[in-house]
Amino acid sequence: MESKIELVQLWSDEDMAEFQVLASDGAASFSNKIYVGHRHLEEAVRGLQGFKDQMHGGIYDLKFGVFGPEFGSGAFLAHLRFEKHGKLHLTVNLQTEFFAFGEDEVANEITLHLLSEPALLDDFVRGLDAISKGYSKDATLKTVAPSPW
Repeated sequence: MESKIELVQLWSDEDMAEFQVLASDGAASFSNKIYVGHRHLEEAVRGLQGFKDQMHGGIYDLKFGVFGPEFGSGAFLAHLRFEKHGKLHLTVNLQTEFFAFGEDEVANEITLHLLSEPALLDDFVRGLDAISKGYSKDATLKTVAPSPW
């Protein structure tokens, strides 16, 4: 299993698109669906383009969807942080749509901690930009799972 974050557009209309999100550290993986407004996707691309120039201590939160039972569908949050030597640290949270579980409303969730590099982030930003312009349906950020040693 490859360590990565992958967004694949499932459908789109004039206001928004639905994406399948996959996050994997090479051992564990999690997938959910999110809805993203076209304008929000364009803003995220611009934000990431600015962030990738802040290689010394830059922080950026890439967020699609809303966490919690009050809103529809799932959510995705990638907290990106540049550390020493140009390493990109990511803390990724995904949450599925809430569903009935006995008498409760619950959602499945995961948090992954991943590492990447500026050149791989550049590829991901180009992929998101291509989706926002209608040239592509997917974008992938290749990552590596941090070693416990």
